[in-house]
Amino acid sequence: MPRIALVTTSYPNSRAGNEAAGSFVEDFARELSTLVDVTVVAASREQSVSRAGNLTVRRFAVPRLPLSLLKPQVPWHWPAVLRTLRAGRRAVRACIAEDAPDHVVALWALPGGWWAKVEGGRRGIPYSTWALGSDIWTLSRVPGIRRVLADVLRGAQQRYADGIELCRDVETISGRSCSFLPSTRKLPTQCSRPASCGPPYNLAFLGRWHPNKGVDLMMAALEQLDDDDWARIGEVRIFGGGPLQKQVLDASARLASRGRPVNTGGYLDKAEAARLIGWADYLLLPSRVESIPVIFSDAAQLGTAMITTPVGDLPALQDRHPFGRMASSASDSDYCRAIQSALRDSPARFKTGLDSHAGDFSLSAIVTNLVGDLGLE
Repeated sequence: MPRIALVTTSYPNSRAGNEAAGSFVEDFARELSTLVDVTVVAASREQSVSRAGNLTVRRFAVPRLPLSLLKPQVPWHWPAVLRTLRAGRRAVRACIAEDAPDHVVALWALPGGWWAKVEGGRRGIPYSTWALGSDIWTLSRVPGIRRVLADVLRGAQQRYADGIELCRDVETISGRSCSFLPSTRKLPTQCSRPASCGPPYNLAFLGRWHPNKGVDLMMAALEQLDDDDWARIGEVRIFGGGPLQKQVLDASARLASRGRPVNTGGYLDKAEAARLIGWADYLLLPSRVESIPVIFSDAAQLGTAMITTPVGDLPALQDRHPFGRMASSASDSDYCRAIQSALRDSPARFKTGLDSHAGDFSLSAIVTNLVGDLGLE
């Protein structure tokens, strides 16, 4: 049976918060292992090897997690950056020598793609890259790193990105074609329920409390809703964590003091996330910067309508199959108006569009197409 090595800096462990970062990578690896042998090479705090069926997970130790907090442009981060680069390269070298993969798929373009290019090249093993927005929108702006990124992308057999606009950005940087490969998780569908046909509606937010995710503009929008709007709301549940925690909790306290049914909580594992999304009539996605968030496919799978901002690929997806209400801009006032519009609509009428998106983001179809692309059927 052919073997694919997945090299990634995102793979879940038992600590809260890591589910959001990497649970879809675990689901991807498990689904892929139904078609080919899979070895995952993943960053972790401790080195380990585990095997289950056709799936092997090789964890290599790094000095700090999550790696997204390491910034190459910050001089005092460089000791940890260099240690991480060396550890990952050694782990990929060992995987190639011991497991002899037919292909290496790097999640993500950097640093995984660089490891795959350098160590795969020594043994003549082809590699492909799967880029996220952080690869392209952040690292490509760092002097010197953009050249490395372009070189890694050009050398890949296949280039993938988890957004439609992001594919075009990869093509611009690399001068090569790029295919859309959505990131999606496999959720327990029994958590879904029929959408409500009338108010009061349940609203939910799940994700990082970070400016890019727009949680602050969402809180400002909720504070602008009037008594008539709140009469149409059963409850608002806000889960996650991050640098805007104080703002979120302060705004929630102000709303609660006015008798508004707002509750907050921390990060959720995949099963808990599915229950929250399935409970909601509308999932709140107020991002300022976005491609296609994993939680979009979560909501589509569970048939939960969404209230979003017009960022990234969301307008194109809305045009293709309406999935809910979309604000006219990523501002608190326009997001407030989108919530008000949704509260006077029925989330049940978006079922057809959500079903279509659920099919587009089918994990089994995604891995089948990947294996075919790589010529490993």
